[in-house]
Amino acid sequence: MLQKKSSQFEFIALMASLMSIVALAIDALLPALDFIGISIGTTQTVDNQLLITMIFLGLGLGPLFFGPISDSLGRKPIVYMGFGLFIIASLICVYSESLEMMVFGRILQGIGLSAPRTISIAMVRDTYSGDYMARIMSFITVVFILVPIVAPAMGKFVLDHYNWQAIFYIQLLFSVLVSGWFWLRQPETLAIEKRVKFSSHIFIDGLKEIKKSKRTIGFTVISGFVTGSFMVYLSTAQQIFQFQYDLKEEFPFIFAGLAIVIGSATFLNGALVLKFGMEKLVTTSLLTFFSVSLLYIMLFNGNTNPPIEILLVFFGLQFFAIGFLFGNLRALAMEPVGHIAGIGAAITGFISTIMAVPISTFIGRFVTSTALPLFIGFLVCSLSSILILMYLKRNSLKN
Repeated sequence: MLQKKSSQFEFIALMASLMSIVALAIDALLPALDFIGISIGTTQTVDNQLLITMIFLGLGLGPLFFGPISDSLGRKPIVYMGFGLFIIASLICVYSESLEMMVFGRILQGIGLSAPRTISIAMVRDTYSGDYMARIMSFITVVFILVPIVAPAMGKFVLDHYNWQAIFYIQLLFSVLVSGWFWLRQPETLAIEKRVKFSSHIFIDGLKEIKKSKRTIGFTVISGFVTGSFMVYLSTAQQIFQFQYDLKEEFPFIFAGLAIVIGSATFLNGALVLKFGMEKLVTTSLLTFFSVSLLYIMLFNGNTNPPIEILLVFFGLQFFAIGFLFGNLRALAMEPVGHIAGIGAAITGFISTIMAVPISTFIGRFVTSTALPLFIGFLVCSLSSILILMYLKRNSLKN
């Protein structure tokens, strides 16, 4: 089939749609966590957090397989492989009767979805570079943010009128529609002459290339800390708003409002990154992230939560800072390894995710009666990130 090259607007929308299935698989499930827990027989509420965090484990593992193969076979076939695995994994989740089987299904879902997620980043790197790449990534993230805005409300609507299994079927329908759009409209971005012959050494060779760049490793580790701290929020948001604040009906709207804050910052980043550069925006955002966390701990280091309005102000400030971090950190990490974008996206994604999962799981266990442990986690992660950033800046001055 002869494909017409998509416009930049359609390219952004399509790449965002590939990424957004990940958000749909995570956020649409949030209102249903306690219902699923009852159905599969979990005995502790904190165990339900695993249904969120474990999909990220799959998202970290999958690119190690899909990334190198995409550098060899091209980008498009890998997306189809990932969607196929995601369909199988979703059916496993639907028919799960135990926590172990559900966790297995969620990990497998993550592995499958890691293909479109990783390939979308590689396709952007195939097509753009530098601050302009960060600008495109920002616009993609803005479109992507639309899903977290509506997904919890959609999940609650489905839950109120059908059952939690129907949420998985809607995810499947969306993945089929996006894969069809991708097949019809998106040309291959990796030219045949730029493909790397697949071998048993492709991963090791890629790792050696990445190890040469301290900036790639440094910004990847920072991304791991930022992602880990944000994953704590994702896995505990339902617990905080529905149980600690008794806002079950309002939860989807609160979640949507905070997602809009992130989207606004990300959109603003697209306009500011060409003026100020990625690194300056990352520095300012990390300092803000740290300062807001420290202020919350100083004000509310007690045994009770503040009023919900106060908590939302602090969350809003934090997430506005985070909105400037996600796209810029990925772009900064990928910039030195553009010649191996597939394996580069795979390894950097694996490192940041394999850091984020234990960070979020550990901190999430302490978020039981108040939100304070969440902000302590924010503080530790942001401080660690600032120290790494200082090291990278000092190292670049020496060179």
